[in-house]
This record gives sequence, structure tokens and C-alpha cells, in this order.
Amino acid sequence: MVMIFIIGGLAGQSLAANPCFATLPISLIVLGSMLSANPLSLIMQKYGRRVGFLIGTLGGASGGIIGCLGLYLSDFLIFLIGSFLSGIYMSAQGFYRFAATDTASSDFKPKAISYVMAGGLISAIIGPQLVKFTSSSFVIPFLGTYIIVILLNLIGAILFLYLRIPTPKQELTEKYESRSYSQILKTPELLVAIICAMVAYALMNLVMTSTPLAVVGCGFTANNAADIVSMHVLAMFIPSFFTGHLIVRFGNIKIIATGLLILSLSGLVALSGISLMNFSIALILLGIGWNFSFIGATSLLTSSHTPEERGKIQGLNDFIVFGGVTFASLASGGLMNCAGGSTASGWSAVNFAMLPFLILAGLAIFYLSRKTARDRII
Repeated sequence: MVMIFIIGGLAGQSLAANPCFATLPISLIVLGSMLSANPLSLIMQKYGRRVGFLIGTLGGASGGIIGCLGLYLSDFLIFLIGSFLSGIYMSAQGFYRFAATDTASSDFKPKAISYVMAGGLISAIIGPQLVKFTSSSFVIPFLGTYIIVILLNLIGAILFLYLRIPTPKQELTEKYESRSYSQILKTPELLVAIICAMVAYALMNLVMTSTPLAVVGCGFTANNAADIVSMHVLAMFIPSFFTGHLIVRFGNIKIIATGLLILSLSGLVALSGISLMNFSIALILLGIGWNFSFIGATSLLTSSHTPEERGKIQGLNDFIVFGGVTFASLASGGLMNCAGGSTASGWSAVNFAMLPFLILAGLAIFYLSRKTARDRII
């Protein structure tokens, strides 16, 4: 996914007739992820995690093949179809963090989520380097990168053959029996968890998607963009080694609030200048803020439902989260290329767009903190 997010907008910009649609390939990836989240979750609930993850790698490999074809033919529509299928993989990988909690004790769940998320360090290190070595390895730009995407999915399929996680028994407790989606969304902890996860992921995607376009548009190189995205992804996952411990000590609410504050600081740094240093610091803060907010929200979600509700609630969560990310990735290209007369003004528009969503998440977490405090008094 790191490889695709680095080059997706650049490849789209080279194929699209209108530069405003440069990030449409990434939007289609996230749309595919959104639409496949609920079906994949229900499949995993019924048939187990391994089946769902294998379907994800199949979607990723198919998307890579069709993406290669679109690049070879210089056909934007075909490339978009491949991007949509790649979203099936993106959706499946979103459930890795939930799978980590399936066999974990209640106390270990936040740490389990963090450790699995920490695996993203490998992608942060290897992904951008693979882009550097493969993006120009063929006459057709980025074709080599998509070939590597296909191979990585095939390797993933082999690994998942060895995954063993028991499917939960279908026994409903009296407390949670037959909860509808409307009832789920009226549960404060679940609603706040979903809102904060959606805002954190959507804002991270909004800024990260437009970063390569902004960096290259400001006169720097594609390799500079890859290095900055690499630092960003490292910042996304390095904190995972201790985020779970912080959640256990301070609680989900404080960690989510801290993450939202760091996301705000990221926007302020980005708005203060367009040097490589500004881009780097802003993207590092963006990654750390996402880590705290998203892992905190995921931990809050998993502690607010029973195993029997796992498929229903986790599918709903990722459907809403990736719905927000779809909107953000689509808006990213429009804001970046069409919201002003220059790259700098477009980059400013992207970062100003973070404000209303940060306010929404901030109000949600403030409400939950007050409710929690009242419940303790009672």
C-alpha cells in the first residue's frame, strides 16, 4: 500500500486528461476498500480470518495485473479498474489489527493491536526504496512498481495458508442480542470510536495522498517525495511499540485526544512553509497523530462489543472509516490541483480542510470524556 500511495497520484496525473482527477486512482482504491469491508468482515465471521485475507491478496494481485495493463495501454479507465480491485486488499489488511485481538486477553488487546501495526515499519523502509528502484525500471513509468505489487500479494497468499485463528461461536449474550445498526450507532463508545477512527484515517489520507504532488510541484524530485513519505510511514508505525502500553496506562480517551492534537500541529507546520523541512516535519507529525488516534479508536472499538458482534461492528466501522477516506482522497486531488493558482495555494487548501474534521472528532472525544467522568461519579 505504501508503494501504491507514493505513485498512485503521480501515475494518475500522467494518465488523466484533467489534473484535478490525479488522485482518482487512490480514491477508487479506498472506495473498493469501503465497499468490500462489510462483506469481508461477515465472511471472516463465518469462515475465518484466513479466507478473508486470501480474498484480499487475490484482489491485490488482480488489481496489480490490471493496473499494469492500464499503464501499458496508457488507459486511465483500465488503470482505475485495477485501483478499485486493489481496494479489496486494502480492506483486508485493515482487519489485521482486529485479528490480533481475536485470541488476546482483554489487557493485552491494545498491545496486540500496536504490535501488528508496528509491522508497518517494514513497509515504511522497503516500500519507498522499491519505488525508487522500480518506478523507472521499464520504459513505461511505474510499470515495474506494479509488477512488484503483484509479487508481494502472491507472497502474502502463501503466508496466510499458515494462519490459524478459531471462528467465534455464534452465541449471543442477552445484553447484545439482536442489536441493529441504529442501536450500535447510538452506543456512545462505539460511535465516538468510529468518528475518531474515520477522522484520523481520512485526514492522514487527505494529506499523504497530495504530498507527492505537492513536493514535486514545488520543484523537488520524486525521490524526495518517496523519502518524505518513507519518514511519514515510519512515524505512523514506530510509536506502535509503545502506544498500546500508553493506552493501558492512560486510557483510550487521552491517547485519542493526544493524537488529534498532534494532527493539528501537523497542519500548522504544513501551512508555515513549503521547504523540504516543512514537508518532512508535517508528515512525521501526521504519522504520529494518526497512530495515536487510530490505534486508540481501534482499542476503544474492540472493548465495546462482544465476539459475537465482531463481524457486524468491525465491518460497519471500516465501511464508515473508508467511506471518509474515499471522500478525502478524492478531495485531495481537487484541492491540490484545482483550489488555487499554484502548488503552494493548493497545498494550503489541503491542510486548511483538516480543521472542521478535527473539530468534529475533538467534540466527540470531549463528549465521551465528560460522559465517562459522570458515570464514574454515579
